[in-house]
Amino acid sequence: MSPFIARPEHGVVWITGASSGIGRALALKLAEEGYKVAVTARSHDKLLALQAEANGLPGSIVVVDGDVTNAEDMEHTIAAIEYQHGAVALVVLNAGIYLPARGEDLNHEVFDRSFAVNLHGVVNCLIPAVRHMRARGYGQVALVSSLAGYAGLPGCAAYGATKAALINMAESLNFELDRMGIHIQLITLGYVETPLTANNKFAMPGILSAKEAAEVIATGLKSAAFDISFPKSMVYRAKLLRLLPYSLYFRMVRYFLGSGGKRQSVGTRATPHPAE
Repeated sequence: MSPFIARPEHGVVWITGASSGIGRALALKLAEEGYKVAVTARSHDKLLALQAEANGLPGSIVVVDGDVTNAEDMEHTIAAIEYQHGAVALVVLNAGIYLPARGEDLNHEVFDRSFAVNLHGVVNCLIPAVRHMRARGYGQVALVSSLAGYAGLPGCAAYGATKAALINMAESLNFELDRMGIHIQLITLGYVETPLTANNKFAMPGILSAKEAAEVIATGLKSAAFDISFPKSMVYRAKLLRLLPYSLYFRMVRYFLGSGGKRQSVGTRATPHPAE
């Protein structure tokens, strides 16, 4: 049986982390294509501005405030969307943060906050979404991960761990959700121009604008593919690197980061990381 692919007539698209970056651009892109899009974030004013920007488009954007780190809040959020606007046919779990975690400055706050948003925030939305979709017998869910989830990178001990967990989660759930008529997809990103990458002080190869990324994602959401990943050159390189023995892997990563394979002195310099 072909996987379910949400169309405007099937119901509402719910996007988390939609106040800026990829989430915002994707909401506008799908509204342009005729979808009704429910957007969630903690920044109410930014969501209202997004809603106003969608005026006149074939579809529409509706604001549903919520904090993904609050499981009860997300239960109420999806219930409110379905009560006021119709069945949620597609969920894009995009909310995420990047906080550097380096060996010389490990602390609980960075890990707690990263896991609260990037991992538990996804789970808090995923559980009620799957329950509603299972009751109807169809649905589509997309988890936004990162190339940093494929293998360890400097500065990404917290961020990369959360994104690796999402990759494993999507792969694992694919077996059961497929039998329920729920199409799960994994969106794996390289560098995208967003508030998360705006402070990076290094060259970001293959970087796309949020609008370009949204176009790629929107196309992927209309396909039967499990994996929506880009840019392809970085994806292939990342997947190849994780197949190497560790001695060679660590050497190659140091080379690509410009350290020449030598140990770097302790410091606070930002290190490359793909971020959504």
